[in-house]
Amino acid sequence: MKMLILSSGYSPIKHKSLCNLPTTLIKILHYSSTNKHHPERLISDKFVSYLEGESCKDINSLKKVHAHIITSGLKNHVFLGSKLLVSYAKFDNLTESKRVFNTITNKNQSLWNSTLVGYFRTGHFIEVLKLYCDFKEHSNICIDSSSITFGLKSCIVIGSVQFGRGIHVDALKYNLQRNGFVGSTLIGFYSKHGGITDARQVFDETSERDVVVYTAMITGYAAQVSDSYEAFEVVRLMQNEDGLDPNRVTLVSLLQAAANVEAYKDGRAVHGYAIRRKIDSFDEIFETSLMDMYSKCGDLKMSRSVFNRMHTRCVGSWNALIAAHVQMGRPLEAFELFQMMSQEDILPDMITLANLLSSCGDMKFLRQGKSIHAYIIRKKVQLDLVATTALIEMYSKCNRTNQGRILFDEIKAQDVIMFNVMVSGYLQAGFTDKALETICGMIKAGIKPDPATILNLLSLSADLREIRIGKEVHAYIIRQGMGSNVDIANQLLSMYAKFGRIEIARKIFNRITRRDLVSWTSMITSYAQNGYASDALMLFQLMQEERLQPDLVTLVSLLQAISRLGCLSLAKEVHGHIYRNQLEKELLIINSLLTTYAKCGSLDFAEYLFKSVVKKSQISWNTMISAFGMHGKCLEALDLFNQMLKEGFQPDDITFTSILSACSHGGYVEEGWRVFQSMAEKHSITPNTEHYSCAIDLLSRSGRLKEAYGLVRHLPPRERTSALDALLSSCRVYGNVEVGDIVGRELLDLDPNNSATYVLLANLYAEAGEWGAAARIREIAKAKSSVRQPGYSMNVLLDHHYAKLLSKC
Repeated sequence: MKMLILSSGYSPIKHKSLCNLPTTLIKILHYSSTNKHHPERLISDKFVSYLEGESCKDINSLKKVHAHIITSGLKNHVFLGSKLLVSYAKFDNLTESKRVFNTITNKNQSLWNSTLVGYFRTGHFIEVLKLYCDFKEHSNICIDSSSITFGLKSCIVIGSVQFGRGIHVDALKYNLQRNGFVGSTLIGFYSKHGGITDARQVFDETSERDVVVYTAMITGYAAQVSDSYEAFEVVRLMQNEDGLDPNRVTLVSLLQAAANVEAYKDGRAVHGYAIRRKIDSFDEIFETSLMDMYSKCGDLKMSRSVFNRMHTRCVGSWNALIAAHVQMGRPLEAFELFQMMSQEDILPDMITLANLLSSCGDMKFLRQGKSIHAYIIRKKVQLDLVATTALIEMYSKCNRTNQGRILFDEIKAQDVIMFNVMVSGYLQAGFTDKALETICGMIKAGIKPDPATILNLLSLSADLREIRIGKEVHAYIIRQGMGSNVDIANQLLSMYAKFGRIEIARKIFNRITRRDLVSWTSMITSYAQNGYASDALMLFQLMQEERLQPDLVTLVSLLQAISRLGCLSLAKEVHGHIYRNQLEKELLIINSLLTTYAKCGSLDFAEYLFKSVVKKSQISWNTMISAFGMHGKCLEALDLFNQMLKEGFQPDDITFTSILSACSHGGYVEEGWRVFQSMAEKHSITPNTEHYSCAIDLLSRSGRLKEAYGLVRHLPPRERTSALDALLSSCRVYGNVEVGDIVGRELLDLDPNNSATYVLLANLYAEAGEWGAAARIREIAKAKSSVRQPGYSMNVLLDHHYAKLLSKC
């Protein structure tokens, strides 16, 4: 036989090509041609082994095998046909796959199901759903639990919620919803796309509950941070069932739930159960989940202990420990772990690089971040969206937003998270116009804003001092039903408070159903900063009734409110709370207490507290110097300033403002003038407007008016008015008409309609005996109609207001 022609519907295959086939297939063909009574099962098994083996490595080899299957008379073999069509699907040749399916005349239920499974495993999820629809139209075959299960799994992957709900209806129609496999898949579907409430309803309706069903419900709750603790309620129900014990997957989900809500005791209980059942040994996934739970619950030592006991450490285990150190604010240790990981010849993946870049951004380690970027370029690592976003965020946090923007523009498939990172970077750098431009570009690209985008927009509105933008965002929040989001509500509250709309902020606060500590603190801070000290205290009392423990920010805002009221007894109560909760070493709290005691008139308490602080900060020195100045103790303020210099602290703008103000009010002109001159000469600090104003006031009070006017020339024209007003008053006190005349004319040039200036200047001339000049000034004032209006008492104004109201009745 010179040439072997195989009639198969494909082009003829010559014997030369046949020689290239593997030896196994040649033996099959030889056996089928020589043995008259060859068993069909043996041949089909041989073909199946070939299809599933590594030798069928390309589409051409597969077609040759298909041809030999046809010539062997097995084209209608159901099992072999299912394997063949799945093999075609594996090579993305769906046309031939469907042709094989249509060729088989005996389309029984097993073929349909095996085809569904095959398409699902090869990633052709749309084809699974198409086949499912064909399955429903086939009158001779009934839908079973397998087709329901894989149809739902395909919906989960591609996010087809409507189709999934339709499959749920089919499950109810065929009474399959009680089946354990169908029930668990439905729970998984609703947990990811429908809602945890729907998933729980399916769970309650599933009568045949096994470990898989319970685990599906536990996993669903674990994936929802707000409902994570419900996972432990489900596992308690499971333990009441006879013969049902949590397996490894159940415990991994419980550890995730414990990590979400920082339920340390429950997490340890899961660990103890695993040890008793010997589940924790030699299981990387479980041990990694255990590490993650301990890390998120704040027990980094225990997380490290679990890591050290692991027999084999994969990159996921290293990532969990590195991420834990990053989250706990220990970036240097995270880098050390990365070096140890490299020494064990474990290559970093995208998660490793993203964690390290995130750490560099948080700590502003630009050099280390650039080193990681260089490593990525050297190794030609193709970054995914998460790692690229982390790289952009690192540059943004290290004040290199331009470099971050270059990377941002290079990405074609930008998502909402990347846009949010870029906007946040611009806001942190103060480039509000570019932040707004980026958000506009995001909306033009058709990307829908998420809650993080809304938070950025609200922050942008506050930074731009544009309440119109804030109101438009508020309207969008209401339309999109985002008002129940606590983070958004808190940001809205803060935004309106910054605009002074405290009544709107309180309405938003009242509408928050689940107020967290940030909600209470934001509202208390808003009251304190807008001068509503009594309201801040009342709200704090309500917060205590809710049994919420205040944090540092809450206490600082509370002390700010007490400072405004000047209530020493309340300050002492807060001080007692601070000691009871062991917060006396927190410098932020101590500095606020110093200010509060000083403003409440108890300088002795403030001084005692200052001396008791072991590690004083720059703010501590500034606060105490300001307290002495506030009480007119200039010499004590100067002594403290000199002591501060001796202890190696460098004074800043606030230090000099406090010292100059103290010297001005205390009348220590020479000392204050020496301090002012030392700013630039000794400390290389350029005086700002506030420093010049203090120095002008200092010289004016002592009669050194020409020197004071010389300093006025250093102020910008728009900021001279208040200094010139003070100087003109001093000119009148000291009777210096020469300087007063110059100052008066300059004031009138800056604000020609200011009646107070005309009065001061006229009185200055009159007291110096220059009656003609005084008369001319009064005539000019009269001509401009800049005369003083008679005053009205508040009672008169109220009476007038009510009279108008009554006249309308």
